[in-house]
Amino acid sequence: MAVSRWSGGTRIKICGIRDVETALFAMDAGADAVGLVFYPPSPRAVEIQSARQIVRALPHGAVSVALFVNPTVAQVRDVLLEVSPTVLQFHGDESAAFCAQFGHPYWKAIRVSAATDLLELQEQFRGADRLLLDADARSNHATIDADAKLYGGTGELFDWKLIPSILANSIVLSGGLTPDNVADAIRLVRPWAVDVSSGVEEPRGMKSRALIQNFINAVKKEDSLEQAV
Repeated sequence: MAVSRWSGGTRIKICGIRDVETALFAMDAGADAVGLVFYPPSPRAVEIQSARQIVRALPHGAVSVALFVNPTVAQVRDVLLEVSPTVLQFHGDESAAFCAQFGHPYWKAIRVSAATDLLELQEQFRGADRLLLDADARSNHATIDADAKLYGGTGELFDWKLIPSILANSIVLSGGLTPDNVADAIRLVRPWAVDVSSGVEEPRGMKSRALIQNFINAVKKEDSLEQAV
């Protein structure tokens, strides 16, 4: 596998990509990674054949992230074999042992609420390349239908002050980011990377090139201001 080349500054992942053209636009606009969703209930789910075409079309060094929610072992192995993503992202209730069994770099998504012990989870998933922090949408609703499956992509924020400063510069920050608030997020948290999906969609499930460009521009501008200080 080719060595991936993350950019300097705040890295950028555009998640929920479903076609080659949007993937290449995101790369040209300045993204470092694209996320491919292998979770059928999601409006952003992609078929293996389309995902394979996207990954093959990416420029050298671009990062592809395959996102799963409580998959079977066979599902993950099929994607590894057919698509060859750079990174696996487990966004459900997977255990550390499950995530590690594939011998492949992985990120573990954590749904953050006031009750979340991020330092304990960092130790639990110490084999993960990164922790990705997302909103715990389930905790923000009084009643959740059993089939709601709120595992991400809801556009909801969480309190960034819940992130311990010792973890901040190693995490991927997700959950409700948009072109309008990502600069504030970077200024407060200083994450290793930011991850956006619904925040660059119009309508839901459909990526907007204008919003992708605006999001990336906002990240780059905030990074340049930080470097100038």
